[in-house]
Amino acid sequence: MLDRFAIPVIKKPLTLIASLPDKLGITANQITIAGFIIGLGALPAIATGNYLLGLLFIALNRIFDGIDGAVARRQGITDCGGFLDITLDFIFYSMVPFAFALAVPESNAVAAAFLIFSFMGTGSSFLSFAIMASKHSIDNPVYQNKSLYYMGGLTEGTETIACFVLMCLLPAHFATIAFVFGGLCWLTTATRIWAGYQTLKSVK
Repeated sequence: MLDRFAIPVIKKPLTLIASLPDKLGITANQITIAGFIIGLGALPAIATGNYLLGLLFIALNRIFDGIDGAVARRQGITDCGGFLDITLDFIFYSMVPFAFALAVPESNAVAAAFLIFSFMGTGSSFLSFAIMASKHSIDNPVYQNKSLYYMGGLTEGTETIACFVLMCLLPAHFATIAFVFGGLCWLTTATRIWAGYQTLKSVK
């Protein structure tokens, strides 16, 4: 829901930053992989109760994720790059609640499982429609620089990161945050299924 507002705000500074790795010959895919490896540090940090350190790793991962997209736009967006980016993003997103489950399993495990379950709904509805949109050459008027058709909803990337920030700042309330955000994810999934079905049904 907020991505369409957040992306234009961060696009210009990311474009300026992207000029440096581009001049150094660093590829967007290399940045994607580096950001993912750095983001993995959030798992042991959060699992051992170092939530602010975990938040730092999450922030760095998201910064790299923004830079790789800006570099890709300079060097040329590719299918393999888009595939790598979205795959590692989904692994990273599911890793964060898993880390909280490891930190305090007795109070966090069920909530973390529910949130990961909800991510399956948003992820599958997003990716399955992107495949069909590509097959039928359906244009994306809102997110034109995405390598895949980016189907919006209540819970997009901006909301997910805001959720992770809250979890790290208020770890004692992880379960409440996870259940609420998971519920919003299912609303997103339901609207995506409905909108996607109706859109594809109208395709001749």
